[in-house]
Amino acid sequence: MLGFILLALGVLSRLIVHSPNFTPVIAVALFGGVYLNRKYAILLPLALMMISDMFLGFYDGILYTWFSVILIAAIGLWIKKNKSSTSIFSGSLASALLFFIISNFGVWATGYYGYTAQGFWNCYIAAIPFFRNTLVSTLVYSAVLFGIYELVALRVKGTRLAHVLLTV
Repeated sequence: MLGFILLALGVLSRLIVHSPNFTPVIAVALFGGVYLNRKYAILLPLALMMISDMFLGFYDGILYTWFSVILIAAIGLWIKKNKSSTSIFSGSLASALLFFIISNFGVWATGYYGYTAQGFWNCYIAAIPFFRNTLVSTLVYSAVLFGIYELVALRVKGTRLAHVLLTV
């Protein structure tokens, strides 16, 4: 049930009107890496991106974006072994930065800014305003997702409801 809820949240968040780059996608990928089993931790974020991109449209550099989301889920898998509020916060920061670096490299690699060093720097400079929303949304949605999950887990621990709510 958890996997389905996360997938639905992620897809819907990309399809509804929102500020540019202010979605829970990165937080969902990180959260999935921590709480879902290894197979779903990687497949869920990739499915989220593929399904929502079917509605939003495919674009040059899409594989870079998808790859960055897979790597973010892998960061979540690492956090699973070392879960603490510090590792979740650090993982959220690192995930937002990783997404920025890889997705914008993909924009540059498509030739939009030219295949020069100046084009490379122009690409990243043009993306800086979008990074703020990426970073803030990742931190906010990570706090919400991880916080709610842990609160629910505490409340339903040891009940039959725990199996339904807290597993893939």
